[in-house]
Amino acid sequence: MGILNRFRDIMSANINAILDKCENPEKMIDEYMRQVVEQLAEVKKETAGVMAEEKRTKRLVDENAEQIEKYDQFARKALTAGNEEDAKTFLTKKQEYVNNGVDLQKSYEVAKANATKMREMHDKLTKDVQELEQRRKNVKSKVAVARTQEKLNKVSSSMGTASDAMNAFERMEEKADNMLDIANSTAELNSDVNAEIESLEDKYSNTSIAVEDELEKLKKEMGL
Repeated sequence: MGILNRFRDIMSANINAILDKCENPEKMIDEYMRQVVEQLAEVKKETAGVMAEEKRTKRLVDENAEQIEKYDQFARKALTAGNEEDAKTFLTKKQEYVNNGVDLQKSYEVAKANATKMREMHDKLTKDVQELEQRRKNVKSKVAVARTQEKLNKVSSSMGTASDAMNAFERMEEKADNMLDIANSTAELNSDVNAEIESLEDKYSNTSIAVEDELEKLKKEMGL
């Protein structure tokens, strides 16, 4: 029954404590289930062996019973034929099988009890493993949900960072717009001053003075 002890050790292991120490619960739970399934396979193998022993002892009991029946029939035929000594010989042989049958029956009853107990333990262990398999799926599902939540948390954090960045960009845009407005206003003022200066320059340029002088000279010649 060593295999049953090992199986119980695995089944009674503090899986929660194990999971607390590992970084990847999925891999750990898979490894745990792998060990359990391997041990269950060995339990199944031993159970099959015990059940085979039951069948073997039952077969010996049945074969012995057949021998008892056979020699009983031979004894009856011998008596019918009037051969009492032959009948006694057959009855003596029959008694040997009867005595042997007592021991065989005891062995069979022990083997049957062992097989019944082993089968019950096997069935319970199988049920436990099926339950663990479902719990394994639940654990993996929870891990998947947790990882998804972690991703959402990171996305939410990124959105907060992006929002801060957007606000910063808006402030930069406002500052840039203000700088551009000031530059355009300065350029406009400079343009007005330059236009006024150019106008005065035109008024007092040499070309304009020459035209005025020529006009006065022409007026004097014409007596105007």
